[in-house]
Amino acid sequence: MTYITPELFAFFRELCANNNRAWFQANQKRYEQHVREPLLQFITDFGLRLAEISPYYLADARRSGGSLFRINRDIRFSPDKTPYKTAAGIQFRHESGKDVHAPGFYLHLEPDNVFAGVGIWQPATPTLTKIRDAIVENPSCWQAIITEEDFRRNFAVEGDALQRAPKGYDPDHPLIEDLKRKDFVAGKPLSEADACAPDFIDRYAGLCRVAAPFARFLTEAVGLSW
Repeated sequence: MTYITPELFAFFRELCANNNRAWFQANQKRYEQHVREPLLQFITDFGLRLAEISPYYLADARRSGGSLFRINRDIRFSPDKTPYKTAAGIQFRHESGKDVHAPGFYLHLEPDNVFAGVGIWQPATPTLTKIRDAIVENPSCWQAIITEEDFRRNFAVEGDALQRAPKGYDPDHPLIEDLKRKDFVAGKPLSEADACAPDFIDRYAGLCRVAAPFARFLTEAVGLSW
């Protein structure tokens, strides 16, 4: 079954050039037909595959407050007042997670920028400390996960990092570059053609399985069930 079509990317390309309420209201049915409803079905169907990876991660197909990110931007404190996001984002987060900073699997659908992601993005300092401590306590386990052949072939560990060693950690630790991380995320670049393929949901599920040990390490490091 094909969930994602070229019409999704066409919609966002046009939205990028017409990011205003009048255009969106005139094209809202396109958004519902080609973006929101197919992605909610993707979320529902992916839930069966996700349960096989971890029963504690959720595929929430609600129209609001679920796995699909809302298209409206939060512009309250932003100098950029364009009202809409020009990409679709889906996060399958841990059942204990309340927001985008929770551990999760992610799918990003944007013209010329499609990728699968996994991990914890911009966690609070206490969460960062738990992850760093877990790496210090289990360095061989962490190293084995991030250097495993399938994971390394598909994913790159990325995100923001400190310039210096975090306070309380040995600057000469062999894994100091990982301990400097402020994000613990890994990404897999994909193409629009990949996303539009009939078997994409199975390919995405396969990528999530490859990334599962990475997700499990982070999940357990912060004291959550896997």
